[in-house]
Amino acid sequence: MSIFDHDLDRTAANHVPLSPISFLIRAAHVYGPRVAVIHGERRITYAAFLERSRRLASALARAGVGKGDTVAIMAPNVPEMLEAHNGVPMLGAVLCPINFRLDAASVAFILRHSEAKVLLADREFSPVIAQALAALDCKPLVIDIDDSLALGGQRLGTMDYETFIAAADPAFPAQLPDDEWQAISLNYTSGTTGNPKGVVLHHRGAYLNACANALTFGLSPRSVYLWTLPMFHCDGWTYTWAVTLAGGVHVCLRRVDPAPVFAAIAEHGVTHMCGAPVVLGMLIHASETARREFRQTVQIATGGAAPPSAVITQMEAMGFAVTHLYGLTESFGPSTVCMWQPELDAMTMDAKSAFMARQGVNTPMLEEATVRDPATLAAVPADGVTMGEMMLRGNTVMMGYLKNPVATAEAFAGGWFHTGDLAVQHPDGYVEVKDRAKDIIISGGENISSLEIEEVLYKHPAVMEAAVVAQPDERWGETPHAFVTLKPDASAVTAADIIAWCRAHLAHYKCPRHVTFAPLPKTSTGKIQKFELRIKAQQS
Repeated sequence: MSIFDHDLDRTAANHVPLSPISFLIRAAHVYGPRVAVIHGERRITYAAFLERSRRLASALARAGVGKGDTVAIMAPNVPEMLEAHNGVPMLGAVLCPINFRLDAASVAFILRHSEAKVLLADREFSPVIAQALAALDCKPLVIDIDDSLALGGQRLGTMDYETFIAAADPAFPAQLPDDEWQAISLNYTSGTTGNPKGVVLHHRGAYLNACANALTFGLSPRSVYLWTLPMFHCDGWTYTWAVTLAGGVHVCLRRVDPAPVFAAIAEHGVTHMCGAPVVLGMLIHASETARREFRQTVQIATGGAAPPSAVITQMEAMGFAVTHLYGLTESFGPSTVCMWQPELDAMTMDAKSAFMARQGVNTPMLEEATVRDPATLAAVPADGVTMGEMMLRGNTVMMGYLKNPVATAEAFAGGWFHTGDLAVQHPDGYVEVKDRAKDIIISGGENISSLEIEEVLYKHPAVMEAAVVAQPDERWGETPHAFVTLKPDASAVTAADIIAWCRAHLAHYKCPRHVTFAPLPKTSTGKIQKFELRIKAQQS
């Protein structure tokens, strides 16, 4: 008789759904009196962190929010963001962090598409939020985050956050999900069309990816994590939960500038931080007056373009150790990591940087990251030369795209998540991304759709044709470069005119910094040859 023939059932004793909200409950039990969150002069202990998160869950419940409802938040890296990442899912609701750099039209789309019942809104971003709300027929309940460190803005809601949670229940029972497949957050990512796609993430994946981050990045109760990575980016790559899992300290930072970054590292003994390549460049090129000396080595993880050897050398000289990651919103943030190998320490800097250019191997909780032929799904030879598409599968992959079954089916075709990135696999199993199949431009860690910019360019009355590609940029990693063919009677239009037009119709970070007027190269069938434009952009 097989062991499977016996009655061995799941019970409350041997099965609990995986959810990262259990991390805060444990941390408050183990580290209750210890400081969990630092923000300016504020200090919040783990016991208070849990209590405030419970109060938020209770207040939302009293406001009519229930299981499966969406609660949006538009705020920088402040304690309220951390509390929302725990209090909202404690209620069984779904958190929707919104990129505060977006324009009003994009914010309105997200609020409408997500059907947000409540919006927690930092007053510094009230001008954009007010415009977004004005475009909605059905408006969410607005609660103002009135942070003392905010620069300007005004209250838009019926009450402020502190008033909202003050009368709520400090012992509100945290509700683990009935099923760990239940949605925990909804993150919007730029696609190849103007409207972003809503990526639905689940409790199980958030739990496991946070565990992977803590293990891979070496987080512990002694860790002090500086929030330079926006928490709205894939829930802060799930470090919103990973640092809490480890019992470390969250150091919040409203805005990323060299002086406050160096000050926080020196004053709080920061040990870990994450950020886009632009953050590394910002620190390297900081003025002497902005710099502060510190004794500890700071682990810094970066994604996007591989850091050049000069960047690695300069960061190491300043006391930082760089780790290269790869991931997407659809994979809860980091899905591969360029894992350290013993021989790295003996390598020359050129050899070391070449190795670190790889996106690496799957993180511990992702089942597989591989390179396959997108047509046949056969694995490509691990020769470091043959290109295929980077594909992922495992428990740290999204549930799917909200209200978009076609895009979801395409993303999961053949039982793999198709990243859209072209890559090679080296003989040692490490993966290296070579190109982006969908022409997404990554600027300062932000994904920018070239097609979205092109759509705006084509609406300019003087533009006949337009194409946008990435141009390498020392500070931002990449910036959009627009190639434009003007109409015959529009010779007076300048590059400044084109950029101004884009700035009037797009979020400013999406606008091209370079404009070249010329006929666009095309194939015999009339398709624009973007690879030729990329070469020209690289030579600019």
